[in-house]
Amino acid sequence: MSVRHFLSLLDLTTEELRGLIARATELKRMHYEGVEHTPLKGKTLGMIFEKSSTRTRVSFEVGMIQLGGHALFLSPRDTQLGRGEPIEDSARVLSRMVDGVMIRTFEHEKIERFAAHSRVPVINGLTDLEHPCQLLADMQTWFEHRGDIAGRTVCYVGDGNNMCNSYITAAQRLGFTLHIACPEGYDPDPDLMQQAGDCARIIRDPGEAARGADLVVTDVWASMGQEDEQSQRRQAFARYVVNGALMALARPDALFMHCLPAHREEEVSTEVLEGPQSVVWDEAENRLHAQKALLEFLMA
Repeated sequence: MSVRHFLSLLDLTTEELRGLIARATELKRMHYEGVEHTPLKGKTLGMIFEKSSTRTRVSFEVGMIQLGGHALFLSPRDTQLGRGEPIEDSARVLSRMVDGVMIRTFEHEKIERFAAHSRVPVINGLTDLEHPCQLLADMQTWFEHRGDIAGRTVCYVGDGNNMCNSYITAAQRLGFTLHIACPEGYDPDPDLMQQAGDCARIIRDPGEAARGADLVVTDVWASMGQEDEQSQRRQAFARYVVNGALMALARPDALFMHCLPAHREEEVSTEVLEGPQSVVWDEAENRLHAQKALLEFLMA
């Protein structure tokens, strides 16, 4: 029997992705109603963190507990992917001891090599290329507030980073149009853009990109590992701020999302982040329930 991995939204069919979104909302309802649901009783998820994260660790660890299982946190001090031991060997050993592996790291190639030699499902908790777990939560949040996203317009403002790349894959799978507002030199992955075809296009002017959008999304200008570029990026992205004026160009009922942590008055104004159109707190909470749906799908 072949093992299913989740390294990208493209690892799921459209039907599977829609099913996971619906299941996440169902698991959220069950949690609030106090329904005990433990399909992963006796199972363990190994969590490898080369990049630290509050939301990723807490959501996966609590998610496994709520599903009846256990999560094992492995910090950079505990594992050295590709440094102290070949990635292939780490995969062969760990996958004989746990029932699933979540990896949050830098190079996407690392997680691909690990998955290729793993006996158990491997989940992308974030790489420099994609952040698919966040997109599960984002899409769950949209569906809960507005229904189907097919045919809608999403405006992504800022760096063409892993979040932007994952929005490109989501547009392909769920049938929405993605406008990407980014400065030259900070474009998303060209291969993903080519695959997306008419689903995604780059619009340099953030105002034009946001005009008539149903959802506006942004992320930090300098991700983990890019701190030395902070000053340079602050200049490059000076026009790419999600503020009240930009949101006014979107549809009146447009929503705002941010994967957090947010830098207030940098990529987003406090007015927008904490305003009535913002659903960032629902989005953050939904990391828990979306990942429970994913864990159940891969490991039950």
